[in-house]
Amino acid sequence: MDIVNLTDPALMQDPFGGFARIREEGPMVRASYPGDVTPMWLITRYEDVKNVLSDTRFVNNPASVPGMDVGNIREQLMAATDIDQEVAPYLLGSILDADGADHLRLRRLVSREFTARRVIDLRPRIGEITESLLDLLDDETDLIEDFAYPLPIAVICELVGVPERDRLAWREQGEALMTLPPGAVNAPWRGMIELSRDLIERRRAEPGNDLMSALIRTHDEDGDRLSDRELITMIITLILAGHETTTHLIGNGTLALLTHPDQLDLVKKDPGLWPRAVHELMRWCGPVNGTQMRYAAEDVEIDGQTIKKGEGVIPVLVSANYDPRRFADPEGLDVSREQDSRREVHVGFGHGLHYCLGAALARSEAEIAFNALFRRFPDLALAGEPERQYVPWSWRLARLPVRLSH
Repeated sequence: MDIVNLTDPALMQDPFGGFARIREEGPMVRASYPGDVTPMWLITRYEDVKNVLSDTRFVNNPASVPGMDVGNIREQLMAATDIDQEVAPYLLGSILDADGADHLRLRRLVSREFTARRVIDLRPRIGEITESLLDLLDDETDLIEDFAYPLPIAVICELVGVPERDRLAWREQGEALMTLPPGAVNAPWRGMIELSRDLIERRRAEPGNDLMSALIRTHDEDGDRLSDRELITMIITLILAGHETTTHLIGNGTLALLTHPDQLDLVKKDPGLWPRAVHELMRWCGPVNGTQMRYAAEDVEIDGQTIKKGEGVIPVLVSANYDPRRFADPEGLDVSREQDSRREVHVGFGHGLHYCLGAALARSEAEIAFNALFRRFPDLALAGEPERQYVPWSWRLARLPVRLSH
């Protein structure tokens, strides 16, 4: 088949149907962004996606590929996206781009804040924030603006240690980064770098019982474990990843339930279904369509096709989550769909070593948010046409107008 254009409007407007057609034409297809002369591979089928995500022969950092011309790859990336030299080290040097021992070192520094036990301890506070936000809603409101964004940004900022007065700035910079065209993202990146430096100075002067204060202590007392740049990129990564995806899980999930009243009735009648429902919503309308690029550290064969050393691959999560080889009636939303009690079946949060660090937190926020929203406002209904933002690899709403009561 032809090389897939990943910015094709038809594909961005219907990634579920678009990637389903691609998946059924072949388990691996070539794709590219306009102007990128080096096509990548898309991995489209469930088992292959899971295998690639757990295969250590695929790495996130091209520098982990022996003999790779990393400088050339990064120059191409910066040229294609118009990223400034001063911004590039922060963009390319986060925990998301680390491999092996370096990745484990960075992950261990923050993982204690995202354990199942820590998330359980946070649930009462998440509930308080949720109820306070619901108290403020007008009868007709944009649920994205007034609820889906404020909840996760408040939770992650409290966890990290961002003062309340800075939270709107973080939200604005993060939203700009996700929605602006590539050539315009330098400004929000610079804004987040400056916000991070200010936070470090403030927490160094006034340490608290938060993740940032702990990371600063690690940096100051054992500098070889966390560099200055790593500290800044960690702040940016945690705050961005900690609110953007959860915001759009809540937005997408609310719209899905409002347009599937039979499924909404099931969870209203049995709130114990909410954990299962959140998993199903993450499978059916999750906010992330695919992972970042991974690189083959050696020749790897998948389904009879050789991915050559150094070639890039993107596992397509939305395609895997709709694969009929794994899910019965994958196009159907079923909040009572059986989950494997031992593990997560869908790949909405990824899989393997780079599985989403904040998955348990995101699930808890979504469970609490949905339960409270529909309990408080049982007659919640759409009050206008939802508005989508079409961004490659993302499924997100710009507006979700709702009416709280008849």
